[in-house]
Amino acid sequence: MYHPTVARLTYRALLGRKRALIMFALPALLLVIAILVRALVGADDEVANSILGGFAVATMVPLIGVIAGTGAIGPEIDDSSIVYLLAKPVPRHTIILTKLVVAIGVTMAFSAIPTLLAGYILNANSQQLAVAYALSAAIASVAYAALFLFLGTITKHAVLIGLIYALIWESLFGSLVEGARTLSIQQWALAIGERLGEGGYLLSDVALPTAIVLLVVVTAAATWSAGQRLRSLTLAGED
Repeated sequence: MYHPTVARLTYRALLGRKRALIMFALPALLLVIAILVRALVGADDEVANSILGGFAVATMVPLIGVIAGTGAIGPEIDDSSIVYLLAKPVPRHTIILTKLVVAIGVTMAFSAIPTLLAGYILNANSQQLAVAYALSAAIASVAYAALFLFLGTITKHAVLIGLIYALIWESLFGSLVEGARTLSIQQWALAIGERLGEGGYLLSDVALPTAIVLLVVVTAAATWSAGQRLRSLTLAGED
């Protein structure tokens, strides 16, 4: 179910191109903001909650998910280099699962870990905010990676569509339109992190059981659909 060679090629594609600069820049910006805010304001739970929720989870995590998820397979399909991989005796569901594992790992590494560090810098994990938001970021990473990996298999405009979803649907409509929050990966992940948070700072508009079901369904459906899409790609000479 996991192919080391496919994983190595995927890691190289994600971390050896310009997109890696963006993935490094976003968490670096978060940590710089955290350091400056702590130096200027001191430890403040409300400020920490605003930065971790408003920037880290609401903006940074989905953007990194877009970069890692689409970048894990989209460029290979766009330039047709995927045919070299498909020609190998590797089951196509193994290719998808391996790329998904890599995309999840990269998204978590560049989002959940910096979120945890920023939380400790901002308020030393007071009210469990650092751990709760880091957990939310990690959970969201799984669903984002699966969703954007699927987008990468069906359209050359996966990055654009992903950005529209992340910045307009999740960040804009998700914060302004109450009904849209129910269909937000961010809110589903926050519902899990909410159980760890203390003091009522970290809140989600989605009930925990509903959030868990939706996260599982979206992740599974996106992964299965990506596998089906890859199976539909044929090499010259195949029936």
